[in-house]
Amino acid sequence: MANEQVIAPIREMLDSLLADKPEYFVVDIKIKPTNNIKVFVDADNGASIDKLVSLNRQLYPLLEAAGLFPADDFSLEVSSPGLDEPLKSPRQFQKNVGRKVEVMLLNGTVLEGKLLSFNETELVLEETVGKKKEIKQTNINLSEIKHTKVCIVF
Repeated sequence: MANEQVIAPIREMLDSLLADKPEYFVVDIKIKPTNNIKVFVDADNGASIDKLVSLNRQLYPLLEAAGLFPADDFSLEVSSPGLDEPLKSPRQFQKNVGRKVEVMLLNGTVLEGKLLSFNETELVLEETVGKKKEIKQTNINLSEIKHTKVCIVF
């Protein structure tokens, strides 16, 4: 079965399990050729380990019952996306407004600054540029972005 045909029912299962937890949302689902299912879930105020473990325990029997994999030959990992993972969901962008991010454009240019705002077509980045450390706002069309990652600031 093609990945898309398996991912759709898994997403439906997750949506039903998260229906009573509106602060949680699915970021991504990946399936490796070894039937290792990786589910990335986040929350508006950070996903707790307890909730992720609970979600894993609820999802596993649903996957077994659905028979999506031959002889229940699969493994399941439910986690939040790591800080090194690019932002994918609009809710992730919204959650990270005010934080420092690195934006890689399709042309290879890398911009770094504070994420000021985000909407369905663009994001606004506050950059510090030049020797005089001037602050400028840059509007970036989402179609020009290869990926955006949160910067870890110590």
